[in-house]
Amino acid sequence: MTANAPPSHLPAPAVTAELPAHLENLAKTARNYARGAKAAATLRAYAADWRHYTAWCQRQDLDPLPPDPQVIGLYLAACASEKSIPSASTKPASVRTIERRLSAITWHCAQRGEPLDRADRHIVEVMKGIRRQHGKPPNQKEAVLAEDLLRMIETLDRDLRGLRDRAILLIGFAGGLRRSEISGLDCGPDQTEDGAGWIEILDQGVLIRVRGKTGWREVEIGRGSSDLSCPVAALETWLKLARIAHGPLFRRLARGGNTVGPDRLTDRHVARLVKRTALAAGIHGDLGEAERRQRFSGHSLRAGLATAAEVDERYVQKQLGHASAEMTRRYQRRRDRFRVNLTKAAGL
Repeated sequence: MTANAPPSHLPAPAVTAELPAHLENLAKTARNYARGAKAAATLRAYAADWRHYTAWCQRQDLDPLPPDPQVIGLYLAACASEKSIPSASTKPASVRTIERRLSAITWHCAQRGEPLDRADRHIVEVMKGIRRQHGKPPNQKEAVLAEDLLRMIETLDRDLRGLRDRAILLIGFAGGLRRSEISGLDCGPDQTEDGAGWIEILDQGVLIRVRGKTGWREVEIGRGSSDLSCPVAALETWLKLARIAHGPLFRRLARGGNTVGPDRLTDRHVARLVKRTALAAGIHGDLGEAERRQRFSGHSLRAGLATAAEVDERYVQKQLGHASAEMTRRYQRRRDRFRVNLTKAAGL
């Protein structure tokens, strides 16, 4: 399985009638398209959630199919109250996790031709109660600002691994890219089956065409003011020394780190890289290591650009591929706090 390919064990879409023999290949193609309708990371999460739900049903001597809204309501309540897994160390699932599990159950039931009515009162009322009792403000990851990023890349070695990771951090930050978008890049169009976009290096910078959550978009990354901090220069150096001209842009290295392999990096590498370099750079050194690890993720690069770029908001919105300015503002950590003082404006 390729790095960004969807899991192969997921159910095929239900076939409501037996097809003629000459349509079997077309049906297989349709199933492959259906599997590709969601991101690989989403499908992996959905598969894990479905296993969690079916294991709970088995322990309760209940059938997961056909879906019973009352049973699913009980399962959601169990997830929120430490009763989903018989272990003293198990913590209640977060509201966000429970909502994703409900979406996973809905999706899997639909794939098996057993649609679930999410509007049923046994589900709706339980979810309302869970959100009301356990809902918390979103746990946003820390934004990596430009000065933080410069300290992070200084912790990297000057070998091939360090050059690759340097380019990942700078391109990810300057492009406001998701970690899956970074790992899914190719050197050119139509070069791999699992590619999620490609690059074009121009005199002014690099143009990235990437397929994100909202469809295809163009991302412009201009050249920086210094080669030390320029994402385009870092990318060009990596491509030249790694001798990559075709296929996946960011690749695994063979043991020892001196040889570039053919395989694409997974998006998990981006998250681990951000965490590791943020800790090595001493960012938020006043906090404990465990808390610092929790604060940073691949999304820290994306939030960092949204926060640090002092330009008209619509340009940041376009770069990040957001459908609304409101979504972009969620990424702008502390940027607009107290910029407008309504207390004074009201005369106090």
